Amino acid sequence: MHEKVMQIIENIGEVMVGHGRAIAYLTAALLAETHVLIEDVPGVGKTTLAKSLARSIDCAFQRIQFTPDLVPADVTGANIYHQATGEFVFRPGPIMSNIVLADEINRASPKTQSSLLESMEERQVTVDGTTHSIALPFLVLATQNSVEYEGTFPLPEAQLDRFSLRLDLGYPSPSQEKTILRRLEREHPLKTLSSVAGAEDVVQMQALVRQVHVSDAVREYLVTLAAASRQHPEVELGLSPRATFHMFRLGQALAWIRERDYVLPDDIKELAPVACSHRILLRPEARWEGTDGHAIITSILDKTAVPGARGA
Repeated sequence: MHEKVMQIIENIGEVMVGHGRAIAYLTAALLAETHVLIEDVPGVGKTTLAKSLARSIDCAFQRIQFTPDLVPADVTGANIYHQATGEFVFRPGPIMSNIVLADEINRASPKTQSSLLESMEERQVTVDGTTHSIALPFLVLATQNSVEYEGTFPLPEAQLDRFSLRLDLGYPSPSQEKTILRRLEREHPLKTLSSVAGAEDVVQMQALVRQVHVSDAVREYLVTLAAASRQHPEVELGLSPRATFHMFRLGQALAWIRERDYVLPDDIKELAPVACSHRILLRPEARWEGTDGHAIITSILDKTAVPGARGA
């Protein structure tokens, strides 16, 4: 199965140039059964990254273009009256897929954004009192631009907390940009990208990830980081237990991808900035001074002893 996951990572790399770390983290989130928010400036490949992952796996994929006029039923589906039988029939919405791209998620109203909450947490949707399960694997990939705020609705804390990772891609180096131009010269590489794994393969890999060993020392390290975020003087709302569990599962996934059957404290330390920064709600005075979640998490990591390290 390790060969399969490496094929997925290499397949995405055929399209995405210079983003090896982001690809590895995205794949880890898939295997950890969590969801990802990709936030960056326009044109750096956010949607392309999501599509590359979806095309690398032979499973159901849907893209939802979030707009101000989108309503919850456009996401979850609705019961439609069937005249021939005189009954209401459930018409599944695009959320009832294996991989869902929620493109520019912050352009939809808070009411529509909230239609994702149940599905992201419980892998199901409830319409008119009836619950419908979503087939596994299930991954929501959301994108939003970090510089466009006009006509957008910031994601509330409850929504952000359901994303295990917030990734940014950044601009490519000059040499990487030349490679991109060469690859795009004749046709977009997405057009020829084929799947290298199936939905059942992903489910099996997810089961193997759950068997990766997490020592008591690593568990203690996770809990200590979470507690430090809640007690930080500049933080109004620290890491939730969900955030701790997401890091736990992401650590297992990253270790498995790197062909280890145990999680290292360094795996958690590496993941913490992208797994926790968006979940920190700062006090107003800290925001006025220009502090952000990434700076808080970095300071907590610097002050927290790593298990097994010299002096720990």
